[in-house]
Amino acid sequence: MDTSVDAAPTTRPPIPRSIWVLIAAAFVIAIGYGLVAPVLPQYARSFDVGVTAASVIVSIFAFFRLVFAPMSGRLVTRLGERPVYLWGLGIVAVSTGASAFAANYWQLLIFRGLGGIGSTMFTVSAMGLLVRLADPRARGRVSGLYASAFLLGNIMGPGLGGLLAEISLAAPFLVYGVALLIAMAVVAVLLRDVDPAAQTGGPEKPAMTLGEGLRHPTYRAALASNFANGWASFGVRVALVPLFVIAIGLDNAMAGAALALYAVGNAVAVIPAGRLADSRGRKPLVLTGLTVAGVTTMVLGTTSTAAAVLVVCVLAGMGTGLLNAPQQAAVADVIGAERSGGSVLATFQMVADVGAISGPILAGLLAEHLSFEVAFLVTGGILLLSAVPWLAARETLGVAAPGEEEIG
Repeated sequence: MDTSVDAAPTTRPPIPRSIWVLIAAAFVIAIGYGLVAPVLPQYARSFDVGVTAASVIVSIFAFFRLVFAPMSGRLVTRLGERPVYLWGLGIVAVSTGASAFAANYWQLLIFRGLGGIGSTMFTVSAMGLLVRLADPRARGRVSGLYASAFLLGNIMGPGLGGLLAEISLAAPFLVYGVALLIAMAVVAVLLRDVDPAAQTGGPEKPAMTLGEGLRHPTYRAALASNFANGWASFGVRVALVPLFVIAIGLDNAMAGAALALYAVGNAVAVIPAGRLADSRGRKPLVLTGLTVAGVTTMVLGTTSTAAAVLVVCVLAGMGTGLLNAPQQAAVADVIGAERSGGSVLATFQMVADVGAISGPILAGLLAEHLSFEVAFLVTGGILLLSAVPWLAARETLGVAAPGEEEIG
């Protein structure tokens, strides 16, 4: 009986230099974001504004990312991934550097809003480049490496930002702006040969429309899980976990440790999850990740000791780590390497941003008027509910998108 078609490849496909360039750039972007994040509210307060106005400076970045995402998708479709990526990096670099010289609060607000526009441009276009350049058999591994670069940068950045802030509150913005300009120059040189027709071996095919993507059950499932992930991981985790830790009688150091251990759990799981997604399939990893993250988030609201909080946060981070790379690889499978999918990728990003913006507000209301336990129960329930569409989703590993060779 011939089993050659179903046999797993004996060697993993190599990751091309172009993708390593994008991974290195992702690390620079993430560490720079971490540089400015801890000092941004304090910098805003230096213009004699209140806590609410300082909070708006933080949220305006996410708001403009969300609003401009559809336009970013259209720009990728019209101009290609590389130009939009470079323009996005340039906008963030200039706006961040300009923030260091802001003369008043309103200038700082405008510069941060422009940074959000540039951020969504390079995020959507980077996802498009990864889809186009990664071997279909290595999409999970590539997604895991790319995510780990962001994670490592976000872990290292705040500490360095705090040291720079001892010199001046403006110093982290200047350093980040210069670092992005250097990254932009490196990417421009090393990815100058990236061309859609050259990558696909023929004329570029029409871009995948959002309607085409929505007709695929796996893409619809990925939208649900990415919304839930944005709600829980990027929103509620950052906004409510520190408040919850204080509410049960622990201190600020323990709140920081809880967030740090969540990141550790994520880091431990993300690269192995990407590798398993390339050998065992995207769907099993996504379902496992959503289940682990959902259950542990529910349990978190019932904890009352430092040890319990830390253990649950590690497990929740591991659940998220199991989820991220496989779901991104599944979206890449749906699009395929021969087509661009600007609108499809932009929408995938947008749902996470919607979750990250709405999650803290709604969960915060639940915590304030009912209890933290209810807030975490609802958040965990959203993660578990988002697994339901995945039960009916198709496994995309080994299933070629139109125009791609079948993966054996």
